[in-house]
Amino acid sequence: MQAKSRVPKDFYKLFASKYTECYQLALISIYEESGASYSLMGLTEEDCQNILCEKAPSFLADEADDSPEEDVMPSGILRRLVSWGWLKRDFDEALNQYVISIPDYSQMFIDVFRRLFDTAGNQEQGSILAVYSHLFTYHSDTEKNNALLNGALHASKSLRQMLSDMQEGMRGYFEELAGQKTFLGVQKVLIGEINNSDSEKYAILTTTDSFYRYKEEIRELLDQNIAQATVKKQALVEAAAGLKQDCASAQQNKKDILSCEEAIGLLFGIAREFEGIEKRYNQLIDQKRMFAKRAAARIRYILAEGDAQDDRGKAFVRLLDRSQHKDQILEDFANRLGLTEPFQIIKEKSFPRPRNTAKRSFCPQEVQQLQEGAPAGFGDFVVKPLYTQAQIAKFREENERDGVFLATAQTVRSVEDLEKLLFVWQEATEMAGSGVEVETGEEFTTPEGFRYSGFLVRRKKEDV
Repeated sequence: MQAKSRVPKDFYKLFASKYTECYQLALISIYEESGASYSLMGLTEEDCQNILCEKAPSFLADEADDSPEEDVMPSGILRRLVSWGWLKRDFDEALNQYVISIPDYSQMFIDVFRRLFDTAGNQEQGSILAVYSHLFTYHSDTEKNNALLNGALHASKSLRQMLSDMQEGMRGYFEELAGQKTFLGVQKVLIGEINNSDSEKYAILTTTDSFYRYKEEIRELLDQNIAQATVKKQALVEAAAGLKQDCASAQQNKKDILSCEEAIGLLFGIAREFEGIEKRYNQLIDQKRMFAKRAAARIRYILAEGDAQDDRGKAFVRLLDRSQHKDQILEDFANRLGLTEPFQIIKEKSFPRPRNTAKRSFCPQEVQQLQEGAPAGFGDFVVKPLYTQAQIAKFREENERDGVFLATAQTVRSVEDLEKLLFVWQEATEMAGSGVEVETGEEFTTPEGFRYSGFLVRRKKEDV
């Protein structure tokens, strides 16, 4: 009988509830606890309620609803899951208690729920290490079990599908990025792309999983296994010529030949999958690079055109600066506004004062051009590094003796030297413990009032 035919009629009511997530988490908690429980008799009804009290979301446990279908208390959750058919409740005479069990059709759905709530995702299905382990085990196996090759082929298809899903998910961020008109919008898109599950899988694939390293190892294993299977098949075919057709040895020889042919077919299938995997991996790298270029281009566009959240007055001033009829526009603008004086904010604690009857006409003034050497405005602000790496390296060389950097009372002569010293200190503390020793000394105070601590930076003796 198919599992679908045993699903109760009320089974799918779980997805229509407004507490669907609460029920799903409850099923996952009971399912995981049943596998980790030391009891061979199963979880009792009391055990399940204790599990839900401990692991169910606390903010849902406080919800109050008069409808029994939306009861989210631990006892109500358990009762509802049993009535819908997600769990089964049977009386055990040995325990003299009701025991909760999970039907096979529910286990399929609960496994999907676990994958949906797992932020890291199932890395084993989309891992190049899984393919490598199957092929290496098959290469070392004396019996040459083809089930290992089936596992390698399945893992290769999963890895290819995972890379395809990454590409599809990456395309969605291009459209979101193109629609952003503010720096905050671009920042949200970039953070969303960095923190999504696909980026985490991509990071694992490029670092821990070492895609390119194991890819070459897998290709070598494929060539070796194909060569071994071909040689073995040729030897079996030659041996079959000297055997009788109906004897047991001939039948076994025939099965071995079919097994070799199946193994060769699976190995070639894995090789074809890896060609597609490499193409999709390289295309994904190109998409990541293109996404970074578009993000930089979008930021440059916002810098040139202005943030959509900028003050409209600033945008009006920028337009006036570009116009050749600035004086006429300002004159027409003054005539049409008709304002007499700026508005005043009156609060509850404002002092009463007589109204000034003298009217002052509104006279907008021309925007003054910035002169050379004057401080730049907000629109001209561009983030620039204070010092280059070459300047900091030069400062460090000037204060080094025999490869040891020493900050003394003569090290800081200006505020620039103090800032460079801070960069050297930051770099030294970040490298401390990895072949670099940092020792602090006495404090110094310059005639200008700069106070700093002397310190010494040198490499460990074993690293010299």
